[in-house]
Amino acid sequence: MSRIGKLPIELPKDVTFDAKGETIRVKGPKGQLEIANNRLVNIEIANNVVAFERVDDSRPARAAHGLIRALCANMVTGVSKGFERKLEINGVGYRAEVKGKQIVMQLGFSHPIEYDLPQGIDAKVDKNIITLSGIDKELLGHTAAKVRSFRPPEPYKGKGVKYVEEHIQRKVGKAGAA
Repeated sequence: MSRIGKLPIELPKDVTFDAKGETIRVKGPKGQLEIANNRLVNIEIANNVVAFERVDDSRPARAAHGLIRALCANMVTGVSKGFERKLEINGVGYRAEVKGKQIVMQLGFSHPIEYDLPQGIDAKVDKNIITLSGIDKELLGHTAAKVRSFRPPEPYKGKGVKYVEEHIQRKVGKAGAA
């Protein structure tokens, strides 16, 4: 039995969970999310608690059991509280600003980088910290990775865009440099 899959999800009072048919829909105060339902996992809703049970003990059913439960838990958290990801910009002259649904970044190139934010993702810039927020955890992570990919941190001076909680392993420069 999957340790993740057997854990029930308690629904907050303002969240509705619907698992009928081909899709699983979760609606809450921050919005609505949906994913495709997996026929290898049965979903039971009773007393604001969602339980997940796999159909048989086959390998695909065991794999889907924990996955579907984790995706549903992320959707419930997203529509009730939302998710947030912070990125830090390090480097002389490196900066960012938000213009509507676009992030404009100066990252040491000869041109500014303009990135259009996907629908459902909001951005805020405070000095050198970019805060991305949204209800879809997967889309938020993908967006944060894309912004980081424009100038990943380099190991010598640590210049670039990194996650706030990320630690950059520093390298020593040339032996002859003083």
